[in-house]
Amino acid sequence: MKRIAIFASGSGTNAEKIADYFTDHPEVEVTLILSNNPKAGVIERARRGFGPDRKLHVPVLVFDRKTFYESERIVQLLQKQAVDLIVLAGFMWLIPESLVKAFPQRMINIHPALLPKYGGKGMYGHFVHEAVVASGEPESGITIHYVNERYDEGNIIFQASCALDPQDTPDEVARKVQVLEHRYFPEVVEQVLKTMTDER
Repeated sequence: MKRIAIFASGSGTNAEKIADYFTDHPEVEVTLILSNNPKAGVIERARRGFGPDRKLHVPVLVFDRKTFYESERIVQLLQKQAVDLIVLAGFMWLIPESLVKAFPQRMINIHPALLPKYGGKGMYGHFVHEAVVASGEPESGITIHYVNERYDEGNIIFQASCALDPQDTPDEVARKVQVLEHRYFPEVVEQVLKTMTDER
């Protein structure tokens, strides 16, 4: 059984889609959700449960900046739980080097734009969509990539695009991009896990 840990800072819609997707999966399970935000919507989603019958209850760990950057607690917990893949689903903090090194090529992130455009520090959520609209881009999309020690610079695994209309607002771009996130992210997670299995 492959084990996934999901990091999320916000509403948790992608985390929920992934947990729903792998509910009752014969080879994959979501074992832990971690958040740096005690008010994150993902915590309430986990409390309600996942899957069609809401019977999948995934434990949640909320941590602070000191724990994340000045201790090995998170790394040790993930290793103790034998996590195979870490999925960043709207997680806002830069990943510390110790965590990247502990899970090389076993941590992936989703970015709401077509990297390398509109990536880097400060480029997340609505800031990305506002920049895309301001530049008059004809398209946007999603990028799923491996995580390294720098924002949005890991090797790209998958991209999908959506056409934009000149009159689209940042909110409308966000809706179009979210459709791609929910459609593709769980499937790409599954494919990455399969690739890991094949390599072994």
